[in-house]
Amino acid sequence: MLKSRLLFTGALFVAAQFALPNGAQAADAPRVVASIKPIHSIAAAIMEGVGEPDLLVKGAASPHTYSLRPSEASALQNADLVIYVSPELEAFLSKPLASLSGNAKILELAEADGISTLAMREGGAWEAHHHGDEDAHDDDDEEHDDHDHDTAHDDDHNHDHDPEHHHDEGDPHIWMSPENGKAIARDITEELAEIDPTHADFYRANLKSLLGKIDATKDDLVNRISAVRQKPFIVFHDAYQYLEHSFDLQAVGSITISPDRKPGAKRLHDIEEKIKSSGASCVFAEPQFKPALVQSIVADTGARIGTLDPLGANIDAGPDAYTDILSQNIDALASCLKG
Repeated sequence: MLKSRLLFTGALFVAAQFALPNGAQAADAPRVVASIKPIHSIAAAIMEGVGEPDLLVKGAASPHTYSLRPSEASALQNADLVIYVSPELEAFLSKPLASLSGNAKILELAEADGISTLAMREGGAWEAHHHGDEDAHDDDDEEHDDHDHDTAHDDDHNHDHDPEHHHDEGDPHIWMSPENGKAIARDITEELAEIDPTHADFYRANLKSLLGKIDATKDDLVNRISAVRQKPFIVFHDAYQYLEHSFDLQAVGSITISPDRKPGAKRLHDIEEKIKSSGASCVFAEPQFKPALVQSIVADTGARIGTLDPLGANIDAGPDAYTDILSQNIDALASCLKG
């Protein structure tokens, strides 16, 4: 009986040895705020076991039209680290970040170390980024709801949302490249280690694990898409060229530069002709938009309709979301292109 009590007491002691540090870690964790789900996911994976970052743009909300709730504005003011992509992508953060009263570090990933950027595509099936583009402004009857999650993504392609910006930056959809995903993870790790050296070893151990997971995911996705990677397709808007470069895919055009604007009749006709001339077997919509527009384009082409989503509107936020977003998009491409 005494032996049983001693064993039980010893077990409680061992459990306490592990429980107490975890509690201390949670109490001492830096306050981190991330703008969008894929970036939040990478930060969450690095911080796992230490704390959890806050996510601003949830669900299918748009980073461009997003309005901060009071609790989110407070989280920004109290943050130790704010992580976002660029002023062109998360336009709603420009003023709040400029007026931060605390000592938060701000990590702008588009300018961070190790990130490879691609120029925005212009002309032909990708359309030109002109303020006066005829079709870009034929948009009064746009077919989408109030939760278009990626509006800002191609407002940076359309460049109509802020006339004071010159928009000579590269394509901001940097996270759609697994190699950029790893660079983002490294940058976040170094920032966290600097502001929270107590847990630097935790962050670096988590980084090693995450880098391995991203590599394994990419290898798996290469196999899933290999049979159809040379088949041409059309996207709803040009948010996927990092994915295309990473997996050697053949997108040949986009329906619109900016998903917050309905393309005009000429643009729709041009895309329909592009589908026919290129032999594109799939046209990809995005989940927050009504399908009627895409359906009308493919009606006379024989092309199939799929769905892509660079922000993972239907994926749960957390450490796994980043690789889940990559997987979801590659699976959607493979499924539609295979027919």
